[in-house]
Amino acid sequence: MAETGASSYYLTTPIYYVNGLPHLGTAYTTIVSDALARFERMDGRDTWFLTGLDEHGQKVAQAAQAAGVTPQEWVDGIAPQFVDAWQALDISNDDFIRTTEQRHVQGVQRFFEEMRANGYIYQDTYEGFYCLPDETFFTDEQLAEFAESAAAEGRPHAAEDGAKLCPDCGRPLSFIQEDNLFFRLSAFQDRLLAYYEENPDFICPPIRRNEVVSFVKGGLKDLSVSRTAFDWGVPIPFAPGHVSYVWVDALINYITAVGYGSDDPAKQAEFARRWPCQVHFVGKDIIRFHCVIWPAMLMAAGIEPPRKVFAHGFLLTKGEKMSKSRGNATSPLELARIFSVDGYRYYFLTDVQLGADGAISLERMVQVYNADLANSWGNLCSRAFNMTSKYTGGVVPDLWEKTVTALTRERGNPLAELAEGLYERYARAMNAIDYSGALAAVMELCDRANLYVEESAPWNLAKAAAAEAGGADAADRLAFVLYNLLESIRIMALCFAPVMPASSAEVFRRLGLGEVSCVDDLEGALRWGGLPAGNRVTVGEPLFPRLKEDEL
Repeated sequence: MAETGASSYYLTTPIYYVNGLPHLGTAYTTIVSDALARFERMDGRDTWFLTGLDEHGQKVAQAAQAAGVTPQEWVDGIAPQFVDAWQALDISNDDFIRTTEQRHVQGVQRFFEEMRANGYIYQDTYEGFYCLPDETFFTDEQLAEFAESAAAEGRPHAAEDGAKLCPDCGRPLSFIQEDNLFFRLSAFQDRLLAYYEENPDFICPPIRRNEVVSFVKGGLKDLSVSRTAFDWGVPIPFAPGHVSYVWVDALINYITAVGYGSDDPAKQAEFARRWPCQVHFVGKDIIRFHCVIWPAMLMAAGIEPPRKVFAHGFLLTKGEKMSKSRGNATSPLELARIFSVDGYRYYFLTDVQLGADGAISLERMVQVYNADLANSWGNLCSRAFNMTSKYTGGVVPDLWEKTVTALTRERGNPLAELAEGLYERYARAMNAIDYSGALAAVMELCDRANLYVEESAPWNLAKAAAAEAGGADAADRLAFVLYNLLESIRIMALCFAPVMPASSAEVFRRLGLGEVSCVDDLEGALRWGGLPAGNRVTVGEPLFPRLKEDEL
């Protein structure tokens, strides 16, 4: 459990760009973040979870113009769809920031003033290549590196007319010449390398750390941080006609959301309590923005960098990255309809190895859902609840301590033994953001409980209890077995709650317990024996009905 008085546990998703609806990629990052936020709350930490939308930039201005509305009207039509999607996927974010909000605009302007006052902003002319779909500048070195790797792999790096292609989305780049403000990124090479050395867990997983360190050692160039070709962005007060470059604007959301730039003393106190952020979850394609540009900007403004940036891999369908620009984004809500929200969340947090690219398919989702949720976890709950209803009138058995001691000595209690060290194994994995490892520890108990049903054969004990004169011995053994099963289910529901909140809440309801989401001492809650005798157990519909692929 977290220590009393521990500092805030603040974590974020990237804010998503409003150039399309939520898809599996954005949903993946959000679910990954949500599971950790839920765990940290249950483990007693003062947790704050942020997500939101990036609503500025040239693409937004052009999309709004094409639709015949103002940029603000256009983003106002998109934002509710993200809010609704995250609610549908049971996301427990504490805040949802939009970069068009005044609290953000004020904070961005304050941040630019600080960087300028500290000598890290100057004005010059930018000449170079720009990807409008990704709103990203590319240096000559980056394009040369891309051309070399593309040629080695037999991929095109230029269009038929000779236009250079974007290394990220593959579409033609534009050459622009523009009066911009520049950030002295080049001044931070040594400071960044020192920060990486002093904080080896800042960039995760390690393969991403190596990539970033190599990039920074190769030398940093100053970065254009404003645009003058359009006005849909945060105006820079000391540079009339300039608006913040959309990526710079977006990065600053992480501090404006928790009070940076506010004149309100309460908001200023919130920023002092929440920052630095414990974890930024991002996709690996935006790691340089978050691990190079963002910490350098914070250093320039005199603010401590975040504690960790965790870059997950891509979701791959048929070997291609899932993204809007590639046209292969799939609706998360459609898959949640098929597998249930909890089934959907479970698959992406257990079968997709966080940090690596993950190939996904409907066939594999059905396989994991049926094996783990329908056949193992769901079936265990159904059998235990039904046997409790049939053999003890739906009431959690009351066990005499003397009887428990005797039966444990005689027959052992493998479920209690396995549950004894579960918190340590589970919490260690969750704190390491190893969801697969954490869930494997829970499923180990689940598999053992299913085996325990077969070994102990409660149906035979029930027959013996009914047949014997008084049936005291068999009745005690039956009560012992049923309690062990129900108690192990309570413990597993607690561990499953960060990943599968709805079904865990339903299991708690069927066990006659309170709200699982109210737990704030997970270590204490996982101690064996926490299920009160006398609770009434409810039998309900299967938690995870078995699926047949040909019927989907």
